[in-house]
This record gives sequence, structure tokens and C-alpha cells, in this order.
Amino acid sequence: MHTLIYDGSFEGFLCAVFDVYEYKYTDADICTEKHFKGNIFQPVHTVHTTKERSDRVWKGLQKKLSDEAVQELYKTFLSEEEGIENTILSYIRYVFASTQSIESDYSHPAVLEVTQMARKVWREKHRMEAFVRFQKTGDGLYYALIEPDYNVLPLIATHFERRYADQRWLIYDARRRYGIYYDGDTCSEVELSFSEGVNGGKDIHRHYDEGEAIYQQLWQQYFKSVNIAARKNTRLHVQHMPRRYWKYLPEKRSI
Repeated sequence: MHTLIYDGSFEGFLCAVFDVYEYKYTDADICTEKHFKGNIFQPVHTVHTTKERSDRVWKGLQKKLSDEAVQELYKTFLSEEEGIENTILSYIRYVFASTQSIESDYSHPAVLEVTQMARKVWREKHRMEAFVRFQKTGDGLYYALIEPDYNVLPLIATHFERRYADQRWLIYDARRRYGIYYDGDTCSEVELSFSEGVNGGKDIHRHYDEGEAIYQQLWQQYFKSVNIAARKNTRLHVQHMPRRYWKYLPEKRSI
């Protein structure tokens, strides 16, 4: 067993796949630097990320798979589930070893797992697009905090860039400690250093615009007014809006 350590990026993972084929590793374990716990008996290979190598693997997959299937691989990678790199590697090995399409061969465990995981990540992506709540800060920036189950920021950037093209905004993932920032022209990934007293960006009410508290109160009142007590169905409501999202929804803070 050869352990391949990579930097955690998708490009780095593709380079790890390249090295598996380059060095003819028949039994490989791909792991991020962050999660590598060290070993004594297994040889360790450090992956060097280069655009040339990652592009070669990606273009090779594009030749063998449909656009939907290659995107499913990317979504599966964004799940960050433990060991998911090796599942994707198994899928890729199967792709390159086959002379015909394997996308619907759910009898292969890697194909089935990639398909199922991609759907979960895509569902989380849609939920984030629906549940993001921006709060205006004193300097005119619209700020939103999220903690999704999966790393969906790369998937939702285009949606918000199109929807709020005339505003500056920042969506920050408190779990993964990075965000996407739109300056009115381009969208980019950012890492933030928060000052003391804001709880890692989770408590910035002191930096709100003067009218933000009023808008939140109006939104809470509207939310209450459209609810009909006689038709309340908590089970259905939680099914569509799971409780884990409630702490960042203004309309839920008074309920």
C-alpha cells in the first residue's frame, strides 16, 4: 500500500491520480496533508500540484465521460467525506479501464457511491441558495454566514453573482473558515482574520448597518403573518427546512 499525500485541493487530488498511474501504484491510499496521521510500515509519496498534470487527468476524464458525470466527480470530491478520494480513484480506474460508458453501471460500488454522494452535495447546494440570509454591515457589505454539511461554496458562487450583481457581498463558511467575496465585478475565494469579540465571524451584530435590525424585525413579522396556525405542519416544515440551518435564519430567532 502506497500512501499519497496531497494538499487538499481538487487540482492536487487530480495530480495524485496522475501519480498513481505515473508510478504504477496498484494499491494506493490518497489522503490530505491535514488528515494524514502518519504510518511506519507503508511508503509515503508526497504529491506536487501542477496545472499541467491536473489538466491532463481532467481532460482525460472529459473524453471518457459526459459533462454531467465529470461534474458528479467534482461534487463528490466537495463532500469531504472521509476516504472519498479513494472512492473517486476507484471510479476513475474503472473509467479508464473500460471501453464503453460506465456511468450507469450501479453494480460497481464506486459508481453507485459517487452518484449518491453527488446528489447529496447538489441537494445541499440548492438548500444553501435558498437559506442564505444576508445582513448589511456599516460599510455597505452584505454578509452571510453558513455552515453547510458539504463544501458547496464553489457551487453556489455563480448563483449569487448573477442574482446580486449590483451589490458587494460575502458568504462565509464558518466550518471551513473561508468565504466567497463579490466586489461588484468579480467573485473570489477569501480567508478572513476576525477581531476578538465576533466569535469567528458568527456574531457581528455590532457592525450592522443602522437599519439592519429594523429590516430583520420586519422580516420576522412578515414570516409570522404568513403562517397559519391551523395549517401548521412541523414535520413537513422540518423536512424542507432542517433545524440545523435555523440558527442563521433571522425569521427563526424569535420562534
